[in-house]
Amino acid sequence: MPTLRKTTRVVGVAAACALAGAAVYGTGVASADRTTGHTTAEPHNIGLLVSEIKSYYGASQDADGVWQASADSAYADDLARIEAGARKDIDKAVKKAKAHGEKPAVVFDIDDTLLLSLDYEIKTNYVYNSASWAAYVAQANRPAVPGTPDLIKYATSKGVEVFYNSGLKETQRASAVENLKKVGVDVNLDADHVFLKDTANPPAYLSECATAAAWNCTTVQYKSGTRKHIEDQGYDIVGNFGDQYSDLEGGYADRTYKLPNPTYYVS
Repeated sequence: MPTLRKTTRVVGVAAACALAGAAVYGTGVASADRTTGHTTAEPHNIGLLVSEIKSYYGASQDADGVWQASADSAYADDLARIEAGARKDIDKAVKKAKAHGEKPAVVFDIDDTLLLSLDYEIKTNYVYNSASWAAYVAQANRPAVPGTPDLIKYATSKGVEVFYNSGLKETQRASAVENLKKVGVDVNLDADHVFLKDTANPPAYLSECATAAAWNCTTVQYKSGTRKHIEDQGYDIVGNFGDQYSDLEGGYADRTYKLPNPTYYVS
């Protein structure tokens, strides 16, 4: 997400205007309306949108001044509904996999799928900057996206293999793993399960768009190429979770789960 959004992210609060309010988040399918970048009507007022985003998250600062999402917010309610549906789908997929001798797996994006970046977005007025983002990630202190660590534990308890497919840089691996452990995600955090963007030494399975000399993979190519690599190892990806459509498109997953995120858009 963040490293991939350096050129494709629609920067600032205005980017969310096309997403807020109209988004409908469905279980098992990415169904929310997408931004087109074009409008013939007056756009949503940015000042009002900022207030609506905070309200949606139930955003409030804790004792340390960190912006948190409320457990009783509309955001948390939407997540709970998606996660409840995913659990039912996982149960069905496990039964099917056992009957056919398959190896079920789930794939999770990290940023704003497992680790919430709301504090960064609010404090930067929803404007991405590579230096400030890198410093933020290095703190390894983001809170969890409500419910997703428990969903990972649930999948693991059912015998489903967990993988992570993130646009964070390979150089940010230690911070990502440390942060995941802090929020209770301590499943398969080795290099065989956590896939990060390695522009210096891109993997062979991305050779069509990435070499050591030049990284030309789009977000969809990178994410879907990684999922193909996972399935080539004999796994059936029964669920792919992300907060961006680019986390989900490109195939190699039986079901996709679009988690809500009205703060930025990555194409």
